Amino acid sequence: MASVFGFVHRAWQIIRPPLQPAKAPDALKFGILGAANVAPYALFLQAKQHPDVVIHAVAARDKNKADAYAKKHGIPVVFGSYQELLDDPSIDAVYIPLPNGLHFEWALKALAGGKHVLLEKPSVSNATEAEALFRSPLLLQGDAPPVILEAFHYKFHPAWLLFMSLLDQPNVARAEAHLAIGGFSDTKDIRFNYELAGGALMDLTYTPSVVRAIFGAEPTQCTRCDVQTLVNVGGSEEIDAKFDAEYTFPNGGTGVARGNLRAPMREMLRPLPFATAVHKPEVISNHPPSGGGVSLPDGQEELRTRTVTLHNFIASSLWHRIDIIDEHVIRKTDGTNEPLKKWTVRESKKAYTLRDAGNNIVDSERWESKEYWLSYKYQLDAFVDRVRGRVPVAWVDGEDSIAQMRAVDMAYLKAGLKVRPTSRYYSPPVAALP
Repeated sequence: MASVFGFVHRAWQIIRPPLQPAKAPDALKFGILGAANVAPYALFLQAKQHPDVVIHAVAARDKNKADAYAKKHGIPVVFGSYQELLDDPSIDAVYIPLPNGLHFEWALKALAGGKHVLLEKPSVSNATEAEALFRSPLLLQGDAPPVILEAFHYKFHPAWLLFMSLLDQPNVARAEAHLAIGGFSDTKDIRFNYELAGGALMDLTYTPSVVRAIFGAEPTQCTRCDVQTLVNVGGSEEIDAKFDAEYTFPNGGTGVARGNLRAPMREMLRPLPFATAVHKPEVISNHPPSGGGVSLPDGQEELRTRTVTLHNFIASSLWHRIDIIDEHVIRKTDGTNEPLKKWTVRESKKAYTLRDAGNNIVDSERWESKEYWLSYKYQLDAFVDRVRGRVPVAWVDGEDSIAQMRAVDMAYLKAGLKVRPTSRYYSPPVAALP
């Protein structure tokens, strides 16, 4: 009953946050490119809880749509084009939740205008664009160059930070991530538009990101990628609605990333989005069996295989649980490896605040937080910290974003599909003259 009450209480405070501090005189003024449905909970609600962020303007190609959006969300300034918003010198930062295929162009234009950029995932359409964007000279301009962050919000939540602290990354044997959502039955949805870099691997790119993070390394290859495709508007057959990709990693481990954009309700709820890491068996020297209190005799050894799973990594503020399962076996070391005893030890943890995550993970005296804060709020905190020259609690750097798009491209090619198309705004680097 207590857990049910906690869930309901957090859910209520998430949509009606009780603390809305006064704004700082020099608060960052954000402009939004596009009247996107994701922005209200990914940014607007979080901005209300941040003293250093103001939602100042929105731009849309349809001025009437932008006016209606601004009125609904209380945004004071409206522009009829994205470029008009970028040309406004009063705007410090932009949030870009546009269709994937437009990310590259407008992120570069924002950086060229000296704006900081919070960029929805996937950052761009492919690895070529990622390299051009995140290694752009624009990110080196001036004494205080602009900041750009790909919005992998789950990486900022205390539950994820605690989960990662429980892993022995070099000794992970297998990682798995699963995320299924439904409701996207219309093939005209932009998520299914190849020219706009649509597809399940793009929209649910969280799961390749998760397995990469668990290993703390980049895949050497994609060994398998099974997809369910559909014919979308325009007749493209390159759109994946569901994927199941398997990667190999430098330590010999395997990572499996799954996603489904057209999942039935039963798949959305069972299982919930999860991230799991299975470690290689570890020999525990001179360690007694559980409760035994004595060392093992000669000719025996104890092995422990640890599995750590974060249930609901994508919306941990509502509910989550981290399960640590240790499978023990005492066996002979005479070459037969005959098992003598087996048992399992289980433990569960939760972290709704940074203090829950522990002082060994973050400086909880500096980073106070509330149980109802979404991962988007922690992400916004990190973004503002970086803009203000402070060290954030977590970050996704440009090289990580480049590696992420390489992993996505790798999976598309293995599936026999085309890599998502490069923007016409992209200009290949000019080779230096000999």
